[in-house]
Amino acid sequence: MGEFQVHRVRFFAYVPAGIRCVAHSPRSARLALARTDGALEVYNFAANYFQEKGIPGHETRSTEALCWTAGDRLFGAGLGGDISEYDLEKLRVKYSLDGFGGPIWSMAADPSGTQLAVGCEDGSVKLFQVLPDKIQFERSLDRQKGRVMSLSWHPSGTRIAVGSIDLLRVFDVKSGHAIQRILVDRRLQGLYSRECVVWSVAFLSNGTIVSSDSVGKVQFWDSEKGTLLETHPVSSSAVLCLAVSEEEDSIVVGTSEGAVYQFQLLPVKWGSAESKWVRTKPFQHHTHDVRAVAHSATALISGGLDAQLVIRPLMEKVHGKGYDAALRKFTFPHRRLVSCAKKAGLLLFQFPQHLELWRLGATNSAGKDGDILPVSRAPEHLLQLKSKGPEHICCSCISLCGSWIAYSTASRLHLHRVHLENGSVSVKRVSKVPKLLCSAHQLLCSADSTSLFVASDQGAVHVLKLLEPGGCGHLQTLRPNSGSTEAVYLLAASADGDWLAAAGGDWEINVYSLRHFKPHCTVPAYNCAVTALAIHPVTNNLVITHSDQQVFEFSIPDREYTTWSRKVQQHGLHKGWLERDMPITHIAFNPKQPTHILLHDTHMFCILDKSLPLPDDATPLMNQTSLKQLSEKARRGHAHAFKICKKYQVSVLM
Repeated sequence: MGEFQVHRVRFFAYVPAGIRCVAHSPRSARLALARTDGALEVYNFAANYFQEKGIPGHETRSTEALCWTAGDRLFGAGLGGDISEYDLEKLRVKYSLDGFGGPIWSMAADPSGTQLAVGCEDGSVKLFQVLPDKIQFERSLDRQKGRVMSLSWHPSGTRIAVGSIDLLRVFDVKSGHAIQRILVDRRLQGLYSRECVVWSVAFLSNGTIVSSDSVGKVQFWDSEKGTLLETHPVSSSAVLCLAVSEEEDSIVVGTSEGAVYQFQLLPVKWGSAESKWVRTKPFQHHTHDVRAVAHSATALISGGLDAQLVIRPLMEKVHGKGYDAALRKFTFPHRRLVSCAKKAGLLLFQFPQHLELWRLGATNSAGKDGDILPVSRAPEHLLQLKSKGPEHICCSCISLCGSWIAYSTASRLHLHRVHLENGSVSVKRVSKVPKLLCSAHQLLCSADSTSLFVASDQGAVHVLKLLEPGGCGHLQTLRPNSGSTEAVYLLAASADGDWLAAAGGDWEINVYSLRHFKPHCTVPAYNCAVTALAIHPVTNNLVITHSDQQVFEFSIPDREYTTWSRKVQQHGLHKGWLERDMPITHIAFNPKQPTHILLHDTHMFCILDKSLPLPDDATPLMNQTSLKQLSEKARRGHAHAFKICKKYQVSVLM
């Protein structure tokens, strides 16, 4: 596998924000997720649950509800009282509109996706019409007492069920009047009764209303008669959220104890036409409140304040053991938050509102494989850069020499010159950044630290010249021949400074010539998201990984896939490799071994040795610990291209 000196970095104290709400779009197979810091993430189920889009958070943005409408447009609303539409191409808030009712607690789109209903603090339900380029206030339903905590449209689009404090109401959409008022049970606490908050409701096509509340119950109501059909005590605390499957035969609920339950509509006895809702055992995958749930065709989805997104497959809906049958837990973003200055031995850590610069520790000792070496110089915290204003940092980078630090928020690019001398550090902000660079979605410094590549939200890449002693100038803007305006989210530059590769939200990979500042070629289209890019320092081959775990090698000079890459596609990758549930997030190369490609995800570090044969499915895809237990002869018999180590997690390749 080779010998490496591994730095155990335990001083990156990054804590992801909790998950506040989710919205699932069955038509596009996407899941939108909002966190408590205002950040938005979009996961593509068709691309193996890859986090394909992200919008950074904002200190003043509190998203309480998300929903998809016709045309796969995404809207969010929160306690600020505004309704916002997200631009998923340019990865920003497109516009915001006042909801005219104070803080917004709930929001849902009608079955056709042409109307939005929002539940407000003042007790009103307001309807907005979804127009091609905006939303427009239409009217309010009869205002009632108490804030509207939850709401749900009937599949016919003619009625809306509303949950508030101690009450359920049913509104007729055409007249705007409440046609049913249902009192829910309070909880006795000593001599007093405690108010019951209806946290979530779902309106089924047969007229049944399903509610979950702060008393810990899931209840089924007849919307016509206003009577209770079934009640299920689920928790000693609150049931905070629920979601119904498209077939309306399964319900998932989440509690404040971190548990997730499934209810299934099952026949009372075999062959009977009569059915009853039956609760399954709890799934305890969360440590804190489960604030959001969703139900896809094959999985139960839950998000909690522990920041985990958990996707639990419904085994009766999954045929055979494979990728879809794996339990997934996503905590960290599928984007890099750590940049490395290889030549200076520095690490730059990205937090929502500040950056930290650290010097790696060092050792004077040597040892054999697996030894823990004593540290002669401890890691050192050199610098903290705070971002002013309410906007969160969306990307950052440090030059290989450690002399330049760049980061961007949603509205501004920041560039700093760093001086390290005799153990002291000083930083100076570059005040004059070209005006056309208002923000960036990805930043990368060239290998010689003389250029900065800035990926814009218009599909273009701007090239800046980094000037001594501390300035910059705009060199050129690179635009794809296709005219794509999708935001670029991955960049890779060649070591010789000749080439730049950029991947956008439409999964198109463009290669630019930095000598002539023009497009060189486009990598043949592949129907899965790009998760990592890197250009080999010797051959200038572009190595690409996709969310379905495929690995490609593309020759930039020849404008075609390499012979090795074609061999991989003909042979096929190992089943165990393809069934991994985490995307490759970074690629690097071993300078001493040109045939080695270094890959890693959140849980695994891998050396892909192109000189060795690819394993077939009958060959165990063993990790290095297992191989060491074999004899030398047996080890040679198991030798193949993949050398995998799972000892180090969340690794950064230098």
